[in-house]
Amino acid sequence: MEIEAAKMLGAGLATIGVAGAGIGIGMLFGQFVGAGIRNPAAAKTQTGNLFVGMALSEATAIFALGIAMLILFG
Repeated sequence: MEIEAAKMLGAGLATIGVAGAGIGIGMLFGQFVGAGIRNPAAAKTQTGNLFVGMALSEATAIFALGIAMLILFG
């Protein structure tokens, strides 16, 4: 019983990384839109960097979710 509660608590704490990734992606796109409005010509050249940053943020969320699954079912 206590082990199951500890697993649930650990998995919940591990998913905090998903919230951090969501905040990071929101900030990334918000800053990109703000910069694109200020300088539309440069926005086209920075789109690749935007998607790399988004992929790295998503990788953090997937990693956190994987750790939570390992805690619960491992």
